[in-house]
Amino acid sequence: MEQQPEINIELVGHVDHGKTTLTERLSGKWTDTHSEEIKKGITIRLGYADVIIRKCEKCGTYTTKEECECGGKSKPERVISLVDAPGHESLMATMISGATIIDGALLIIAADEACPQPQTMEHLMALKIIGIKNIIVVQNKIDMVSKEDAVKNYQQVKAFLKDTPYENSPIIPISAKYGLNIDILLEAIQEYMPTPERDPKKDTIMLVARSFDINRPGTLPSKMVGGVLGGALTQGIFKVGDEIELKPGRKLEKEGKTSWIPIATKIASLRTGDLSVKQVRPGGSIGLMTELDPSIVKSDQLVGNVVGQKGKLPPIWNDFELEIHLLERVVGVRDKVDVEPVKMNEPLMLNVNAGTTVGVVTKLGKEGAHCVLKLPVCAEKGARVTISRRIGTRFRLIGYGIIK
Repeated sequence: MEQQPEINIELVGHVDHGKTTLTERLSGKWTDTHSEEIKKGITIRLGYADVIIRKCEKCGTYTTKEECECGGKSKPERVISLVDAPGHESLMATMISGATIIDGALLIIAADEACPQPQTMEHLMALKIIGIKNIIVVQNKIDMVSKEDAVKNYQQVKAFLKDTPYENSPIIPISAKYGLNIDILLEAIQEYMPTPERDPKKDTIMLVARSFDINRPGTLPSKMVGGVLGGALTQGIFKVGDEIELKPGRKLEKEGKTSWIPIATKIASLRTGDLSVKQVRPGGSIGLMTELDPSIVKSDQLVGNVVGQKGKLPPIWNDFELEIHLLERVVGVRDKVDVEPVKMNEPLMLNVNAGTTVGVVTKLGKEGAHCVLKLPVCAEKGARVTISRRIGTRFRLIGYGIIK
């Protein structure tokens, strides 16, 4: 069986509704490994884990184990990648960055809280704006409520989804803590999240969602390895030894002026999950081991870059015209707040591909605005951009734009 995951599925939802616990239940991997995540008990950075979905040859039950509970052997059917996104309101940009590399989403809703919670609304709206069509609603923590309260929460979920593109999405009640109904969830993933058709002949495009240095402190220079880029291919194929380019690249300050220059390097090795492979195709999360100086990539410094063959990447934008589409109301806040028109000199948080930048409005028109960017982005003309505005102490999602 091919070991590279076929699709990326993001786990989204309000903070502490069980996203990381469900990721561990499905994959056996706890994705909160950063020191601050362990200390605070919340997801801060995007976490990744691969899952082999298997089916018992004896009873037909879906499982992630080689041996089914009935005693029969299971056969692998598909490998998927899970992207564990943070649910905290201050980390919305990280969740959106993860959503740009996915094919579907699991919306986690805790049965022991009223639905919808603020970030449940915000995450669902972000998925809609980005254009994610396939979601499965996971009603978690049913072990903590009575049957009557579980049914009441289910009805709240149905009411929340009504009149959205997701009103007919399946709702699967589970207990991630005790592994209840995980087989039904796996079956739903197989049924409602098909692997999309991809064209490997297109120019290769990879969106960088993580970048880091894997050398331990004290490693001898002769034994150090290059920086690692994590993310997903949206099109094309990468092979070991390929010459690649990263845009916007790295910051260069010279004679009081700041500019960004693309970075050229070579792929030293490729990884998918825990396996080294010769080539990777569009689908699940991958890791590119490069020949880059580790200091360039550490602490996610290259997140938001786009990787591909030299001369075939989209343009770099330091400013652009946006065709703006605003929501009627701000999402992610408990009180109803109408979205006001964009204002001159207003700083807006913009998510483009897997990158996040701030755009200051310098001109206003009938259908859009001109924005000067604090950090440049690499994107095609016509790319969709999510727009957030500072309301109180947080940036809140207010709409989307199209690069003109």
